[in-house]
Amino acid sequence: MNGHPMKKIPKKPSTPSRETAPAPTAVFGRTTQLDVDNPPPDLYGRPQPDRFMRAVTTFSDLYTPAMGRPLLRRNPRLPAPRARAPLSLVITGHRAVAEEVVELRLADPSGDRLPSWQPGAHLRLILPSGRERHYSLCGDPADRTTYRIAVRRIADGGGGSREIHEELHLGARLTVRRPRNGFAFCGEPRLLLVAGGIGITPLLPMAREAQRRGLDWHLVHAGRSAASMPFTEELRALAPDRVSFRTEDAEGLPTGAELLAEARPGTAVYCCGPTPMLAAVQAAFEASPATALHYERFGAAPILDGRPFTLQLGQEGPRLPVPADRSALDVLREARPDLPYSCHQGFCGTCRVQLLAGTPEHRDRRLTAEERASGALLPCVSRAAEGETLVLED
Repeated sequence: MNGHPMKKIPKKPSTPSRETAPAPTAVFGRTTQLDVDNPPPDLYGRPQPDRFMRAVTTFSDLYTPAMGRPLLRRNPRLPAPRARAPLSLVITGHRAVAEEVVELRLADPSGDRLPSWQPGAHLRLILPSGRERHYSLCGDPADRTTYRIAVRRIADGGGGSREIHEELHLGARLTVRRPRNGFAFCGEPRLLLVAGGIGITPLLPMAREAQRRGLDWHLVHAGRSAASMPFTEELRALAPDRVSFRTEDAEGLPTGAELLAEARPGTAVYCCGPTPMLAAVQAAFEASPATALHYERFGAAPILDGRPFTLQLGQEGPRLPVPADRSALDVLREARPDLPYSCHQGFCGTCRVQLLAGTPEHRDRRLTAEERASGALLPCVSRAAEGETLVLED
């Protein structure tokens, strides 16, 4: 929501030990599972390394530490690597594609080609209000002239979707971070794509790529009603015999087994949708003939086995209790409503705060060891031991 590091495990996944799952995507299978403690090797969705390069990487991981850490240090005489500059894009399309869903098309004002991307990638938009939001690219990766995203309006959300629906217009300029990919499409020979509502956005490019490669694929798109589901006509035009639609108002809420009914032995499942759908698919996966499950969440993962701790704003500031079932970010935003945030999953780094004292339990996939050591903290997923107090810069 892409080149993942893998490890062999039984098909049935073990219960996560972390309180808050830090990754926006995961893979389960008879032989493979995404290592959620480490980010994918290429967040920009470039092809996976071949077997030889994986072997070289493994050798390096095992033997480089024995050769001494100084060999890994950057030459202080060389300039530090420069961050890639964001893009300044113009809105060339803004139209409704379903109830409460608008499609935005973004292009370079001078007509230059846009950076390449792979299915599953997302854009990080910096809105005029200063809000930052992530949206999956749903266009064609072969089209280097336009980025396409779709945004569902969430009336009681954080305001980003309302701003896009109500305040953006054709010709408006947006600052956009370059495409990144945390929901890699691995291109297995047999695929089942399962989308819930707006979760179709990362899966539509995967369907296009599967069709282009001649893979054996099927897509199931579920939603509240036909009118609420974007891109249905586009999917029918792509491959009508490979796409199924299911609406809750006509057929009821689908079970996980029903969503996985098209899976056959050796099938890799890609799923994007609301938390209840992901839970249903995960629960039904073990009994299905599918081999692997890749998924991307809409928002924060549920907090499992959470423990209460305390945030303190400044050395003399107020103390904010964090209950076992709430994130530090949710509690912190009640005291600091202007605190920016985006992914809720420890991926983007938007909600970064500075830690002055206390021992945190980092759960993010963004910060480096050096940044953590210097006090950086992502409160959307990070927690602390029971009874611990984390003192934050006010």
